[in-house]
Amino acid sequence: MLHVTPALTARDRRVLDEVDALREGLRHQVRQTPAKWTEGLRRTLTAQAIAGSNTIEGYKVDSVDVEDLIDGEREVTVSADDKAETLAYQHAMTYIQSLHDAPDFAYSKSLLNALHWMLQGHHHPARLAGQWRRRGVWVNEPGDPRSVAYVAPDADALPGLMDELVTWLNEGDLEAHVLVRAAMAHFNLVKIHPWSDGNGRMSRSLQTLVIARGGVLAPEFSSIEAWLGKPGNTWEYYTVLRRVGGAEWNPEGDTAPWIRFNLLAYHQQSQSVKHRIDRSSRCWIDLTEYAEHHGIDERQVTALHDAALAGRVRRARYQRAENLSNQQAVRDIRALTEAGLLEAVGNTKARYYVPGPDFPAEVLEAVRQPIRLVDPYDD
Repeated sequence: MLHVTPALTARDRRVLDEVDALREGLRHQVRQTPAKWTEGLRRTLTAQAIAGSNTIEGYKVDSVDVEDLIDGEREVTVSADDKAETLAYQHAMTYIQSLHDAPDFAYSKSLLNALHWMLQGHHHPARLAGQWRRRGVWVNEPGDPRSVAYVAPDADALPGLMDELVTWLNEGDLEAHVLVRAAMAHFNLVKIHPWSDGNGRMSRSLQTLVIARGGVLAPEFSSIEAWLGKPGNTWEYYTVLRRVGGAEWNPEGDTAPWIRFNLLAYHQQSQSVKHRIDRSSRCWIDLTEYAEHHGIDERQVTALHDAALAGRVRRARYQRAENLSNQQAVRDIRALTEAGLLEAVGNTKARYYVPGPDFPAEVLEAVRQPIRLVDPYDD
């Protein structure tokens, strides 16, 4: 028996309707935004999701460094362990993104184990990857390795429980909203805890996959991992998992608080993505106008845009984004640096560029405006 999908309250349905409206608005925004603008945004949102997952698991790699690693940059100042975890998760996320419209798709135990190998294979065989665990396991209290927060089901129960979960993923609660089903997929998998390690990442990845298969938005616009990775939200995430799931496997508890927590996450993450799209579009427009009045080539706006939003840009990323030769990219960056719009930081191999002293101050001020997220459950 799995944890059961709860009935939604009137307030839950209202919040879910608002999330649907936000997501539909985002879908139209993305369609109407030039592809050149959204390509970088997709990469950034993917990087933020990976960085959020890293944070939850205790790996400290900020989203800008994640973007650099995704882009293949070698001279990124992160530890070998952080780099390995980041790249493994990026590979898994890339595969999940590719499955959003795969024909003849079906969930299976093999699929879940393959995704687990992508995430955890670099730890094998010290920590078994791609196979169910073979012994009992427990989850410690966050920050207290001597205290047990949760005892997972016995290893001999895993084949049956995972059979049941896979059947439910393919056939169960199909009338429920996809966001609710995705949250329940996450909850059941993390409570079954079928692997010796990596269960949290796998459960969040499965949630993203279920959402992606719903087809409203591309996966990079759908993941709530960036939201979950914020310190206060991470703490509440662990708290609600413990409160709703209990101290041991017991699928008879009320899962309504878990669904409410996820509806809040969906709502605020959608707000955040909308803000980022608006801010990115405004930045493109303002920088394009600035370039027209100051004799800057339109393609160089790409470098300025990255510097404004991410706080830095690398020559190699600009070169790939604009499909330039190495020489042309070097000349463009040098010209922007000589104009005072960019400023070099670091040595030759690890060098990147930040906004220079003559970067238009009003553009930087606009992109640095904070966003205040609304709590849809707060009357």
